[in-house]
Amino acid sequence: MYIAKSLLAGAFVLLCGMPQGFAQDRIEDTVDAAIRPLMKQQDIAGMAVAVTVDGQSRYFNYGVASKDTKKPVTEQTLFEIGSVSKTFTATLGAYALAQGKLSLSDPAGRYAPELQGSALDSIPLLNLATYTPGGLPLQFPDEADHPQRMFDYFKAWKPLYPTGTQRLYSNPSIGLFGYLAARSLDRPFDEAMENVVMPGLGLKHSYLHVPSEQSSRYAQGYAKDGKPVRVGPGALDAEAYGVKTSSSDLIRFVEANLHPEKLDANLRQAIATTHTGFYQVGGMTQGLGWEFYPYPISLEALLAGNSPQMALTPQKAVPLDPPRPAPDNAWINKTGSTGGFGAYVAFVPAQNMGIVLLANKNYPIEERVKVAHRILTALAEK
Repeated sequence: MYIAKSLLAGAFVLLCGMPQGFAQDRIEDTVDAAIRPLMKQQDIAGMAVAVTVDGQSRYFNYGVASKDTKKPVTEQTLFEIGSVSKTFTATLGAYALAQGKLSLSDPAGRYAPELQGSALDSIPLLNLATYTPGGLPLQFPDEADHPQRMFDYFKAWKPLYPTGTQRLYSNPSIGLFGYLAARSLDRPFDEAMENVVMPGLGLKHSYLHVPSEQSSRYAQGYAKDGKPVRVGPGALDAEAYGVKTSSSDLIRFVEANLHPEKLDANLRQAIATTHTGFYQVGGMTQGLGWEFYPYPISLEALLAGNSPQMALTPQKAVPLDPPRPAPDNAWINKTGSTGGFGAYVAFVPAQNMGIVLLANKNYPIEERVKVAHRILTALAEK
């Protein structure tokens, strides 16, 4: 297995030194001990791992971006991050809120005349953003999974539950939130994300549509049967699962969430909004895009919050009135998958640490959570 360590990160360590307990050999041993067996067990071609501790980032790159070319993974390799994209969408919506362009209590129909007279016409944006509008499904039905047909589906949709009572994880739900938030900014979603939000966060190589000049950096994904696959187009794909990024950019996004004081005022306020809990769902608090838990957290509790049951079935949602900012001692996370990629991001503000796991295979979320919990638990003992 090919393994590469970032020379730039190493040079930075030599120049600036590491915080006590964050010695190069210790973090390398901890990550290697978790990642190597995982890749072998899950037959993963390549992984990019990044960690940040006390404001310093380290990169650990494993395997290949493509089985055919044998090109090694680096911290600049582009991966599909699936539903981790929802945290970007939430940030865009919260940015529109910070600019006074929308309110989370606004009805969806205010920004979509297409919804007039439908059940969604009067449902608040907040409920779309937190998967609580009343039972929108995980995916669009095949016949509606196209930008030109999605509003016909939304107009015909009938709630299964009263608004704000059940959380049912849903691409159409948060996807529509992102679409309408971009409308409030008078920009297409792709333009608002790639030209405003991502640059504002300091991201240099993150895309909804990978440009041709960057295609050589775009990893090949592999399905569970080993066949090569990349994400295809669909209704609200950019908003729900469309970001392609690198471990270096994604850990920079984590650092922006850990230290938003370095951002401009609107993005700083947006980050605070995404770290606000609006519903309690079992042991998990639902923020905007992000999900969080009291820290320290047991592996069992973390697995329960990221389980198939939590993702695929309706869960009782208890509104938090007033909404509550995530405490510093919270584990904040998000999973993401496409047909050929698997991602996981977690950070703990009180410990000033975070982790990014990117793989060019869709492997079980349970295994991602186990590895991240193991690594961050070890780092917390510094």
